[in-house]
Amino acid sequence: MNHSINFWAVVPAAGVGKRMNADRPKQYLDLAGKTVIEHTLLRLLSAEVFTAVAVAISEEDPYWPELEVSSHEKIITAEGGKERADSVLSALKSIRTVASDDDWVLVHDAARPCITAIDIHHLINTLKADKVGGILALSSHDTLKSVDGDNIVDTLDRKHIWRALTPQMFRYGLLKSALEAAEGNPAITDEASALELEGMQPKIVEGRPDNIKITRPEDLALAQFYMEHQND
Repeated sequence: MNHSINFWAVVPAAGVGKRMNADRPKQYLDLAGKTVIEHTLLRLLSAEVFTAVAVAISEEDPYWPELEVSSHEKIITAEGGKERADSVLSALKSIRTVASDDDWVLVHDAARPCITAIDIHHLINTLKADKVGGILALSSHDTLKSVDGDNIVDTLDRKHIWRALTPQMFRYGLLKSALEAAEGNPAITDEASALELEGMQPKIVEGRPDNIKITRPEDLALAQFYMEHQND
């Protein structure tokens, strides 16, 4: 490799957040004086590692152009897709003329505004020599049940169960081809699952438990609490 490796962030943000019962997508709800997505993007930019951040936005999104961060010099706006994987692939294509196959891409949820620069650097430093890449995740402290309807059918061994977080970090070329190969497959719920489908084994890197995803109204208060108490 005779060129320096660049790091890119991708943020799929074309979702409508049905579970919030709000008048707008959850990434545009107010959190401590800013929208959720503004906090998320400013956290990513504050890590000072990314060449650019590609944000996949729905075509009929009236809120994004109103945000100051949308015109930030390191933010690229890409066209959002129907599913998360479509949006990520669209964002990857938006940087194809400037990204190299062996560059790293960190895909992060728009609705995870509590991500810290500490976790971003921890993920990068742990995986930058890896051939495949991996994800931030949390080990499970709860007892986990497998159920059928309302009935418990099994208790799972929590030693083998982790909760996937983001960012998820993979080589540009590897991630792009895995997502292209998996296009339309409903089993692809995150980037790691696309690589798993190709027979690869992404690594697990333990993240911070305050890296929560906003999916329900009560999560906003919890996110604000965490942000006020983070001292990174």
